[in-house]
Amino acid sequence: MASLPLQLPNLSFVSDNNKLKCFNSPKPNYLLVCNNVKSITTSVETAPFKLFERTQTNESPSELEPADPDFYKIGYVRSVRAYGVDFKEGPNGFGVYASKDIEPLKRARVIMEIPLELMLTISQKLPWMFFPDIVPIGHPIFDIINSTDRETDWDLRLACLLLLSFDTEGNFWQLYGDFLPSAEDCTSLLLATEEELAELQDQDLASNMIGQQHRALEFWERNWHSSVPLKIKRLACDPERFSWALSIAQSRCISMQMRIGALVQDANMLIPYADMLNHSFQPNCFFHWRFKDRMLEVMINAGQRIRKGDEMTVNYMNGKENDMYMQRYGFSSSTNPWDVIQFSGNAQIHLDSFLSIFNISGLPDQYYHNNRLANVGDHFVDGAVIAAARTLPTWSDGDMPIVPSTERKAAKDLQGECQQMLAEFPTTSDQDQKILADSMPQSRTLEAAIKYRLHRKLFLEKVIQALDIYQERILF
Repeated sequence: MASLPLQLPNLSFVSDNNKLKCFNSPKPNYLLVCNNVKSITTSVETAPFKLFERTQTNESPSELEPADPDFYKIGYVRSVRAYGVDFKEGPNGFGVYASKDIEPLKRARVIMEIPLELMLTISQKLPWMFFPDIVPIGHPIFDIINSTDRETDWDLRLACLLLLSFDTEGNFWQLYGDFLPSAEDCTSLLLATEEELAELQDQDLASNMIGQQHRALEFWERNWHSSVPLKIKRLACDPERFSWALSIAQSRCISMQMRIGALVQDANMLIPYADMLNHSFQPNCFFHWRFKDRMLEVMINAGQRIRKGDEMTVNYMNGKENDMYMQRYGFSSSTNPWDVIQFSGNAQIHLDSFLSIFNISGLPDQYYHNNRLANVGDHFVDGAVIAAARTLPTWSDGDMPIVPSTERKAAKDLQGECQQMLAEFPTTSDQDQKILADSMPQSRTLEAAIKYRLHRKLFLEKVIQALDIYQERILF
């Protein structure tokens, strides 16, 4: 599978609490969790671990000025800093929330800083560069990483590096690993059974995920066979362990350019604490890489007003349909503004009329609901209606007026296609909602699969409703 670089400022899997995180707590210095306490606060105190201690150096006078003085500070780990945010646990895992009201400013504001030393990083192209460099010379894990396809296997390489970090004594990720979701808590379809994949009611997505599962299994069998050294075997004693690491790599990777000294590299990164930020199609935060200090900054969008208790979110991917979010992150949304309906008939409605009725402005790839033109309390327009504006077959001719009767007939034909698509599902949206409400699914992957098919049906139903409103409000 090719790497899907996250859009910046968009990493991405929704304000409706589609979450991927379920964490426990590392030891003090970064985050502190006590039993029965649901919030985490940050600290910048120096930790008692040698990994976190500042290296003592004797400086001598020199006439030469180093090109990048900060490059020589990598001998110790700097602290994570967080400003005005809390890490709280919800029903679907951890998220980041504002701990106070934040008034809008004309400039973006930093709420989190994560140094490069805490990240797991591997370059996207040869020669493979790791940071931190935890791969010892001659370690067989390098041969495994080097055997991967340089164009498509970024996630396999990152999974190998993650497993090695868990096995490296004193490595930060031995502590942070307690924050990562267990295999039972993951919603990744890499861990789903064939029966659970069938519950998606999407044959193409299910087949794609079965192919990805076979890819992970074949990679494990090729590199974790019975004759491998113990230092490799203990990293992933069974294929489920590797599939879990692969799901973490896929769902939490951020693709960015990093610079160390004068060297700039495209890299795949696992970034602690920032990976607690959940997805929204209308995010209030974005990522910014600060080259000089080798620091990832999480910043509030300029002019954004944040209330105490509001969740801080980012956009994981821009312009992707629900099946792509489900494939990579294990969640979906009924209000994804980029979802698509494949219509096969000849019916078309007038584009400008549809946009004006729902007060949608902007270009097709930048459609948004113009609240100033909408009636007070009108909350019908959401991401699903925006998606309908993009995906419905339309015609446009500035010199030709619309014929209301023709428009209504076209709208009814499009509704008929949507209803036919709904009839092809084995279950209805009401049945899916009843399953989720009455009997909690046995696994998180099964729950995610049921939600995925439910969200598809809710999207189709929303388009049918929008076409009803269009027929009512169209001008005679």
